[in-house]
Amino acid sequence: MNFLETLNIKSQSPGLSTGQESWQGKGTLLESYSPVNGKVIGSTQEAAREDYDRVLETAQTAFKEWRTKPAPQRGEVVRQMGGQFRQHKKALGELVSYEMGKSLQEGLGEVQEIIDICDFAVGLSRQLYGLTMHSERPAHRMYEQWHPLGVVGIISAFNFPVAVWSWNAMIALVCGDVCVWKPSEKTPLTAIACQNIIQEVLKANQVPEGVSCLVVGGRNVGEWLAADARVALVSATGSTRMGKSVAETVGRRLGKSLLELGGNNAIIVTPGADMVVAIPAIVFGAVGTAGQRCTSTRRLIVHASIYDDMKERLQKAYAQLRIGDPLDVNYHVGPLIDQQAVVGYEAAVEKIRERGGTFVVEPEVLSGEGFASGCYVRPCVAEANNDWPIVQQETFAPILYLIKYDALEEAIEIQNGVPQGLSSAIFTLNLREAEHFLSAAGSDCGIANVNIGTSGAEIGGAFGGEKETGGGRESGSDAWKAYMRRQTNTLNYGTDLPLAQGITFEL
Repeated sequence: MNFLETLNIKSQSPGLSTGQESWQGKGTLLESYSPVNGKVIGSTQEAAREDYDRVLETAQTAFKEWRTKPAPQRGEVVRQMGGQFRQHKKALGELVSYEMGKSLQEGLGEVQEIIDICDFAVGLSRQLYGLTMHSERPAHRMYEQWHPLGVVGIISAFNFPVAVWSWNAMIALVCGDVCVWKPSEKTPLTAIACQNIIQEVLKANQVPEGVSCLVVGGRNVGEWLAADARVALVSATGSTRMGKSVAETVGRRLGKSLLELGGNNAIIVTPGADMVVAIPAIVFGAVGTAGQRCTSTRRLIVHASIYDDMKERLQKAYAQLRIGDPLDVNYHVGPLIDQQAVVGYEAAVEKIRERGGTFVVEPEVLSGEGFASGCYVRPCVAEANNDWPIVQQETFAPILYLIKYDALEEAIEIQNGVPQGLSSAIFTLNLREAEHFLSAAGSDCGIANVNIGTSGAEIGGAFGGEKETGGGRESGSDAWKAYMRRQTNTLNYGTDLPLAQGITFEL
């Protein structure tokens, strides 16, 4: 496949890199299988502890030099990285689609997110603003400034194998940090490709060895990062279970963590909703990336007066979905990441049936020609109650729960009545309903939308959620502050030493 050659992905590619040097780890062999056809794409060697320590030591040394570079110069390096990703957008998008299983359009969109966050970070490199404050003491000046943290560990998930890394890495780099990336062991080749893409930029700009590092490995590498006092911040994306483990380990050493965890996202549809806008948003939110986004729409809360109409509309819309090879633009839905995910889909379906749930659109594990990998399933819709245990948890599969409501306050209570708090939406043309949903008495999620779906955030806003979603914020707005330390400075330019609060001290 041409995109593998373009990205310098070989049958066995080095899974460790300190930016300008790459090598094979001393751990076990890790093979990457495509969920598209079940074939091995390539392999690498996982990191052993000695490999990991070598990377961390190199990163520590690099930080001492990188932090002294003026932020606009760091931004220039990131600008050039964005240029490289523009050149390799098609090839990297194809690899994302082939290794992860999302549609080609989504794969290309994910690479566009890298390009966009590079642009954002370049501008940010001239806007790392502090504040000035008036001192109560004469001839004193008070201000605050932001300094780099140090080594930032990035643990990314398979569903966005490159974009989430870039949200963290590009911001951290302009902030003066150095990065150590532990990608998902289910999608190692896309990570290796990203490192290959930026290597030329790092070398051309004589960036210190260790500023942007890669460590491919399993859960043990994530555990090393979480427990390592040399790592100032651990940014982890994944399940709530994983995030709780990371937070506990990092917290024990009083380190910093940034967590982007599970979502159980809902859309409320009111009687006055514009269905022409609502239906495509609902369907894309539920079936995009085969339901494997943290922002995927999992619950649809519909007013009783339009409930039956909604069922008919969903049946018609789902009947139009085409499932197959995600690299073929004629298909809407690709495979789940692996057969373990299919088992999770089947288990959820069984639990729905056990509770007496009725399927508006029937589930199915697909087989036969074009589905040889065993990872393809049919997106389904089930009538359910919000308090069912299976509805309360996040299932990473294209299962949409249909829930009825009578009053808006009830709908918002249902929306908020899950442990997760990432993304939410309401479809309404009623200004009062929209504003109530966005108010403090409305959605309790980190993201709340009106007349757009739960899935597909732009990089300009801070991304993240509340409750068991972890509370972290990445990407835009002032999310950069998570990657820096705040320092308050007071400068006395007078000839006396007045003390704060009017305290006197004489010798």
